[in-house]
Amino acid sequence: MIPTSKQPSRLLSLFCTAALLWWAPCIAPAGEPDGFAVVVLPDTQIYSEKFPDTYLAQTAWIKKRVADDNIEFVIHLGDIVQNAHVEKEWEAADRAHRELDGVVPYSVLPGNHDMDSKDKRLTRETFFYDRYFPPARFEEHAWYGGHMGPGNQNNYCIFDAAGLKFMVVSLEFAPTDEALRWAAGVLTKHADRRTIVATHCYMRPDGRDTCATAGYGLTGNSGQQVWDKLIRKHPNVFLVLSGHVLGVAHQTSTNDAGGRVHEVLVDYQGLPNGGDGWLQILRFAPDENAIRVDAFSPLLHKHSPAPEHSYRLAYPMASIQPQPAG
Repeated sequence: MIPTSKQPSRLLSLFCTAALLWWAPCIAPAGEPDGFAVVVLPDTQIYSEKFPDTYLAQTAWIKKRVADDNIEFVIHLGDIVQNAHVEKEWEAADRAHRELDGVVPYSVLPGNHDMDSKDKRLTRETFFYDRYFPPARFEEHAWYGGHMGPGNQNNYCIFDAAGLKFMVVSLEFAPTDEALRWAAGVLTKHADRRTIVATHCYMRPDGRDTCATAGYGLTGNSGQQVWDKLIRKHPNVFLVLSGHVLGVAHQTSTNDAGGRVHEVLVDYQGLPNGGDGWLQILRFAPDENAIRVDAFSPLLHKHSPAPEHSYRLAYPMASIQPQPAG
């Protein structure tokens, strides 16, 4: 398997050749000129419940690799815990994320497992999420842009990398119309920022998901509705990330301005031990006008060579800037 440490160029070249002749793809080393990485943490719920050391291994690895991999941001896709009412699980998640506090900007959002329930139906109350991941945890940092209402269920963050301006907008599970209107305002206000939208439920392997209409008892928007009401209308959105549904998939759609929007599903919790520590690394390569998607497990110390886990997304960064919404 491919090691995470950086190699001298001659040895790396020999290793890459051997890897290609064997079976594993050769992942280019981090630290290319102007290249940077965004790490995605999907569905950590089983780690919080049963394997807290795996969750900690993920964030400890991120902390260790921030400089060498030029990690600029970390995005959690929701379902932080398995049981929203069990504080021990939130304590495990808090312990893991404390590895990132003050080290690298990161965002969180509530999935359906992070929401409280009543009579076996979800509510939009998020008691322990509000206790452990409130706005106050982030507001001292310049990269934290703000939130909707008093809580942190819907929030946005900003960061600059490779001379480019980015934003991450995080939306609650099955976002309400109010949340989509708030997000539209944020996207319009920051139309010059290349934007990633993260929400817990948006895609299935075969297309956009139904989410709120799937028996959770919530009034909210499905993946298709989020696309129709929000994503397609804002040309600065170039990437949508979601979890919730077991598996990995990606598709590329065209927004109303004729631009490409990459939509990515990533959720490893169906693998052994709640996901074996797998996370997703988005390596932005401005000189290639591409994002190299890489699956890696800090627990197993492995990259995945499978094409559904490791692939490239075309994304112009060298010269094309996002245009303000009209």
